[in-house]
Amino acid sequence: MDNRPIGIFDSGIGGTSVWREIEKLLPYENTIYLADSKNAPYGERSKEEILQLSIKNIEYLLAKDCKLIVVACNTATTNAISYVREHYSVPFIGTEPAIKPAALRSKSKTVGVLATKGTLSSELFFTTSQNHAGGINKIVQVGTGLVPLIEAGKVHAPETKELLQKYLEPMLAEGMDYLVLGCTHYPYLIPVLKEMIPAHVEILDSGAAIAKQTMAILKENNLLASPDKKGSHLFYTNSNPDILASFLTDVKAQYNTAYLDF
Repeated sequence: MDNRPIGIFDSGIGGTSVWREIEKLLPYENTIYLADSKNAPYGERSKEEILQLSIKNIEYLLAKDCKLIVVACNTATTNAISYVREHYSVPFIGTEPAIKPAALRSKSKTVGVLATKGTLSSELFFTTSQNHAGGINKIVQVGTGLVPLIEAGKVHAPETKELLQKYLEPMLAEGMDYLVLGCTHYPYLIPVLKEMIPAHVEILDSGAAIAKQTMAILKENNLLASPDKKGSHLFYTNSNPDILASFLTDVKAQYNTAYLDF
């Protein structure tokens, strides 16, 4: 049994959508979450900037004795995961858009992908798409402006809905039956998205798959926590902690949120 915490980081509050799936599957694990909102969105930064920000977050989590690190950010995964796996000894879990399951399940053979520029322009996304969705019509859309709106707590704001409408129209016009969310912020838009797309269009994100992979790697490395008590959770942000807390109001697990200048 290993009661050290799992470390999780993202370019803001989005990765809390991944944290939710991890806590649901592994309620006995302790976690430390870093929301690097000050530098969001990563998707509009250079590869070198993304790598340096990822290293900064990882170094902090390792200083807190984290036993495993979840990169709860598609952009950080696609631009930094290979490097950090080579240079650090702890296990890393990455985040990728769920393009493979969408391609396998799509009946119309048309899939929409809403993601950040940093994810869609990455070599990892290109390779995954080629290997698993070669025969699929993929309509990819950079979700410019969505992350700052979500970070500001404006999930249901008119400007958010206007952007989504603009991004969804080409996908719907081509007959998509799956919408892949390639950013961990975007699951918080699902209630709004469901109001804007036909009922037969399925929305896929990677949160549940990441939680399953986290459990598998913990088991494989004998790192699972003792099941004798529920985990405790620390959430840190370098921006407004009230906004981070507003995304956690329904969480029943024991947690604390705080400002941290990292």
